[in-house]
Amino acid sequence: MCKHILNAQVAIRAPCCKQWFDCAECHAESQDHSLKKTVEMHFLCKKCKKAFRKDMSNYEESDEYCPHCDNHYVIEAKTPQAVLGVEGEDPRVNARMLKDERVKQDPSRSLFALDTTDRIG
Repeated sequence: MCKHILNAQVAIRAPCCKQWFDCAECHAESQDHSLKKTVEMHFLCKKCKKAFRKDMSNYEESDEYCPHCDNHYVIEAKTPQAVLGVEGEDPRVNARMLKDERVKQDPSRSLFALDTTDRIG
């Protein structure tokens, strides 16, 4: 699973070491040599799990699909992005409105617990 491109549709076979990688960054992280450039590239479709070759010297728009299952593998890459957001109102803004349910309240401090019979006429 590639951590650089989240929606990788194919794996690429590196011509220098004959190993499969999801992207060029994965090759650079795991190998000590640079990726060799070639005219004929080998792909492995992740949908149908079948390998195919493409000649990159005369690459056309119809070559953007897997020849076995018609999976469109040339799509815009989704890369992981750092997200910072708030999922609701922050209770620290107005903490006076919060009641701590963990602390047992003293029943003698209630408004209704006061004895006011001597004050009533």
